Amino acid sequence: MHAEPNAPATTRVFIALAPPDEAKDELAEALAPAYAAYPRMRWNRIEDWHLTLAFLGELPLASVPPLRPALADLAAARRPLELGLRGGGQFDERVLWTGIDGDLDGLHLLSDEVRALIGECGIPFEGRPLRPHLTLARARRDDPAAVVESAAGLAGFTGRRWRARRLHLVGSNFGRGPGPIRYRDIDSWDFQG
Repeated sequence: MHAEPNAPATTRVFIALAPPDEAKDELAEALAPAYAAYPRMRWNRIEDWHLTLAFLGELPLASVPPLRPALADLAAARRPLELGLRGGGQFDERVLWTGIDGDLDGLHLLSDEVRALIGECGIPFEGRPLRPHLTLARARRDDPAAVVESAAGLAGFTGRRWRARRLHLVGSNFGRGPGPIRYRDIDSWDFQG
C-alpha cells in the first residue's frame, strides 16, 4: 500500500470475510421492504457487506505490510468455511445486522487464529469476542424505530449456504468526511487448505 499525496498517514483496518454476490442479492431482496420504508437510514452499500473477524482500528500505514505474509500463510493452510446469512437483529436500536449461520466453530477458530497473528505481528489489539454478523445500516438519531422494525422484518430470513473462499485485509475511510463509509481491499488471499 503506497501513500498518495495528501492521503492520511493512517487508515482503519480490519480482517474480514465477504459473502458472494448471490448471497448478498438474496439478502438485499429480503431487505426491499425496509429499504422502501426507511430510505433515510444510513444503509451500507451491498458491495461493502462483510463479516469482521478482527477490527484493528486506526493504524499507521507502516503497520499494514507485516500482516500480509502472515495472513497469506494462514489462508493457504485453511479450507473455505460454509456459512449462511440468517435473521436480523439490532445493537442499541441504532445498528441493523443480519446473523451468520453455518460452521460457527470454524469461524471462531479462524477469528482466533487471525487475532493471534495480529499479536505476533506486534500490532496492539484489544479484541472483543467475535459476534458473527453483517452490519447493514445505522439509524439516524431521530428514528430508532427504523432499526427495530427492519430487524423484525428479517426475523424469518434464512439465506442459502455459501463458501467463504477468501480472507480480506480491508481499509476504510470512516470518519473522513460527511459521506458514507467506503471500504477497500488492501489485499486478499484464497483459502487453499
